[in-house]
Amino acid sequence: MADLKAKFEKAVAESKQLPEKPDNMTLLKIYSLYKQATEGDVEGKRPGFTDMVGRAKYDAWAGQKGKDGKKAMQEYIDLIESLK
Repeated sequence: MADLKAKFEKAVAESKQLPEKPDNMTLLKIYSLYKQATEGDVEGKRPGFTDMVGRAKYDAWAGQKGKDGKKAMQEYIDLIESLK
């Protein structure tokens, strides 16, 4: 687990230095995997209709519901590696 956590933290740092900014759908996937890996399943109410960005983030994170934190970490690492 310590090795996976170290790789995850390295990928998080690398995500801020990607050669080009990913498209919005990829950014949402990065966000949702990060949140699932660090906080677990989404909680709280879905943002209202006027908060489109918050709503998209909430929906993306909700799509990861039930995924194990370790699996989310590995998927995050793999995704960042594919974007380098």
